[in-house]
Formats: sequence, structure tokens, C-alpha cells
Amino acid sequence: MDGGFDCPNRDGTVAHGGCTFCSVSGSGDMIVAPSDPLPQQFHKEIDMMHQKWPHVDQYIVYFQNFTNTHAPVEVIRERFEQVVNLPGVVGLSVGTRPDCLPPEVVDYLAELNQRLYLWVELGLQTTYEKTSDLINRAHDYPTYVDAVARLRKHNINVCTHLINGLPGESLEMMRENVRRTILDSDVQGIKLHLLHLMRNTKMLRDYAEGRLQLMSKDDYVSVICDQLEMIPQDIIIHRLTGDAPWDSLVGPMWSLKKWEVLNAIDQELIRRDSYQGKFALRGEFTHATNSLTL
Repeated sequence: MDGGFDCPNRDGTVAHGGCTFCSVSGSGDMIVAPSDPLPQQFHKEIDMMHQKWPHVDQYIVYFQNFTNTHAPVEVIRERFEQVVNLPGVVGLSVGTRPDCLPPEVVDYLAELNQRLYLWVELGLQTTYEKTSDLINRAHDYPTYVDAVARLRKHNINVCTHLINGLPGESLEMMRENVRRTILDSDVQGIKLHLLHLMRNTKMLRDYAEGRLQLMSKDDYVSVICDQLEMIPQDIIIHRLTGDAPWDSLVGPMWSLKKWEVLNAIDQELIRRDSYQGKFALRGEFTHATNSLTL
């Protein structure tokens, strides 16, 4: 759902122009009715979902696009409360940035965490400052690590977003992004995305000028399996690839056949005789001290 929020590196709070990979919808291209009032959005979304899953009657509302904690806490509360008591709603997933979690917002999220099933999804995308600057993330890696620690003090589930295929990043750097995320922060979920090069994004210039090479399907499947092998089994994999509208996607075009990609990942794991966590990197994370026991 579209909560009607903006983003701090679009509106001048920290930068202008947004992340270079982000579409004009703020990565909300698949939302059915983004301009409708929130309750109407909810009903239109579930009407569409019921065409495929007619018997589902419980829902997690996902505030997806832009930055859904980039507003005064009173505004955030007013918008979230419009949906948390709708029929069948049992949970909330809030997509946001690590630099948009001031204490009063974290306190409200902690309250929500006592009332319903809650995830906070943090867009990290990369652990490398050079890449982060290149794609105009406009926050650094320590800000992310601190945000996770402050959310985990309230036992809030955190899902970290990482993108494979960003400009200048090698396969080893993509593996290292997962390695650092696991070792440096107490996360309960990870979303692994393929970089989708979209029309009307600033990243098109990187592609045109040769600074971006789109990933091949074979490389993507291989690095995903490498990443899965190092992710402990207690961390939930929320996504292994993503969706993009065919009419605005520049590439990789093979990504449009999502089930073929997922099946290829399955087949590669079978070929390796492997699985998530086969070479897990961490032991038990001690929440009270943010220390690691290996």
C-alpha cells in the first residue's frame, strides 16, 4: 500500500533526486490503487489477491514505497491506524530508511509491536560507502547498524533489503554485503533483490556510460545460492528476486520470468547438495549486549 509519504533524499531533507535506481513511484510500481484512501487501497488489493487465493482471510498490510516513517509521528500514527483495525488485518510491514527512525517513531513502532505482528523493513541495499554514494543513498552504514540496534531493543523484527547487481559491485562484494549484514546486525529477515534497471531513473546514465553491467541469470542464481548458504536458518528469507512492470523494465529481461529464476535457484541448490545456512556465519546473537557468540 502507498501511505502517502515522501523520501528524505527526494525532498531535500538529506539530498535531492532519490536513489538512482528508484522509479517515480518510489519502488511502488505494483501497487493497485496508490492514490486512493488507505481503506480503499486495502480492499482493492485484497480483491485482486483473492482472485488467486480466494480463501485467505488474514492480511499483513505492507507500507511499501518511499519512506514510511518520514513524517512527524502524529502523521505516521494517523495513517497506520487507518488500517490496523480493518477486518482481517493481523500484521503490519513498514518499509523505511535507517535514518528515519527518531526516538518517538521507534516508541510508536514498539507500541504497535505489542498490538500486532510487526516487521520493519530497512533499505540498506549495500554495505559499501562508495556504492552508497554512487546510488545516492544519502546515509552511511553505521546509521543502519545503529537503527537495527535501537529497533531490537524493543524486540521489533527487522528485515534488511540488499540489492545484487549495483554499479561497480563484483560477485564477491555482493557476498560480502550479506556477510557484513549478518555479522554486524541482529536481523530476523533478509530481502535479496535483483537490480532492475527501470526507465525514467538516473541509473540509466550509468548504464549508457558503461558503469553498469546487468547481471546474467547464471551469475545471479550462483550468487544467490552463495548468499543463502551463509545465512543462518533462523533468518527468514523474505525475497529472492523481485517483480518489475514489463513496460518500464530496461533489463535484465530474463527477470520477468520469475518462476524460472526461482526454479533455477532450487536446481542449483540441489546440484550443490546445499541449503540455507549450510555455511552459516554466526552463532547466537546476544540481544542485550549486541555481541556475538560463535
